[in-house]
Amino acid sequence: MGSFSIWHWLIVLLIVVMVFGTKKLKNLGSDLGGAVKGFKDGMKDGASTEEKPAAPAAQVSAPAADKTTIDVEAKTKS
Repeated sequence: MGSFSIWHWLIVLLIVVMVFGTKKLKNLGSDLGGAVKGFKDGMKDGASTEEKPAAPAAQVSAPAADKTTIDVEAKTKS
């Protein structure tokens, strides 16, 4: 009951061809091939733009603390 024999797979293939027809399966294969080709081209384009060095990030300074702000972690009072 673990794996199917070659005859099981041939019967499944025959049923799929009978249900969908060879024309739809051919179109599905070409669409899938076009999608894979587009994916590969996209990955190639992404790799070429990734090689450029990025600009350094700007440092953000924190605003000065308000005099009414209470520091709850302060150990000593100044």
